[in-house]
Amino acid sequence: MKMGILLVLACASFLVPVSKAQDASLNITELTTKNMDFAMNLYRKISSYHDKNIFFSPLCISTAFATLSMGAEGLTREEIIKGLNLNLLERDGQPELIPELFQQLQGNITLNGELQLDQGTALFVRLDFEVEKTFGDQIKKFFNADIQNIDFANAKASKATINDYIKRMTGDRVMEAVSDIDPFTQLMLINTIFFQGKWELPFDPKHTENDRFHVDKYNLVQVPMMFREDKYYHASDNSLKVKVLRLPYEGDIAMLILLPNKGVDYTSIDDEISAEHFLGWVKQLKKTKLEVQVPKFKMDQSYAMHKILPHLGIASVFENTANLSGLSREQGLKVSEVLHKAVIEVDEKGTRAAAVTVTGMTGYSLPTSFVVNRPFFFFIYHEITNSLLFMGRVIDPTKM
Repeated sequence: MKMGILLVLACASFLVPVSKAQDASLNITELTTKNMDFAMNLYRKISSYHDKNIFFSPLCISTAFATLSMGAEGLTREEIIKGLNLNLLERDGQPELIPELFQQLQGNITLNGELQLDQGTALFVRLDFEVEKTFGDQIKKFFNADIQNIDFANAKASKATINDYIKRMTGDRVMEAVSDIDPFTQLMLINTIFFQGKWELPFDPKHTENDRFHVDKYNLVQVPMMFREDKYYHASDNSLKVKVLRLPYEGDIAMLILLPNKGVDYTSIDDEISAEHFLGWVKQLKKTKLEVQVPKFKMDQSYAMHKILPHLGIASVFENTANLSGLSREQGLKVSEVLHKAVIEVDEKGTRAAAVTVTGMTGYSLPTSFVVNRPFFFFIYHEITNSLLFMGRVIDPTKM
């Protein structure tokens, strides 16, 4: 009988702004670019299932699987690294290079003490389960991971212990990430990310008023629309027919809003979103005085990644052919489930959330307003490293 490993990825974000720290190394830049393209590929796969709101943390997911890859061998490891879009970063004789890059990235992101970004990795294992010492040492070294023994046979108590851990690590934002536990579970790998930030240019609640949001050509909803007039960085991509707005947080984080032009279906943008375009948008941002209107919204999204990731090439780790011999000598290990849960709340004070082709691009000349009153995309990223922490799309701000 195959023994299942359950991965739970819980993400909560509360956003923050930018001060310049030391330049990121080229290797970290390569890592963040590759992770960004992984995020776009994952977004497209998720979006193919429905036309609703989407929110997830690509950094949370890639960190969890980078951790798991250290216990994988052969085809299983190759699929994980390639699926994460990190295969081009591999170097012969340097098996620890990718984990080192994740470690350096985390250090660069948190270098500025103003930023609250907490990532956590924990391994909950069966009482008599033996983790390979090398694997245990490596995940402790690179991901500061905790390994805790737990009695999965006592499903109620183990579920409470794990959910309490996730709740604590995400600032009480992610609740009941694990709804039930199979008593035959061998191991659970938990990765959390928690980010809280305040707008550098906060919105005055007195100026927030209900206004129309065009879900599509035929449906309108009333939403609380925040308003502020100030100097903002923004741009226009004429080739894709989208506008871009940067909303900075206090620290080194910003939200980039991608708003399709009026009359442009957001689905026409899906296939064009890439790291190259994202970096191009950031490069072309120009500062000017602008009236900004952005809806308040909350989202609580959950995804069964074990059903999605095989479409990105990460398949054998979920099958009976999985090779996780670097994690444990126990026979028959495979990953049974990967649960990813992410929550976000955007209001006047800031954001709370618990995962270039420059042709045709110009800065706005003298726009007067940037009104986000139709479906849009958003990206929360670390500005110094261009690391994408969270991304999503809002079709209907009144839906969770």
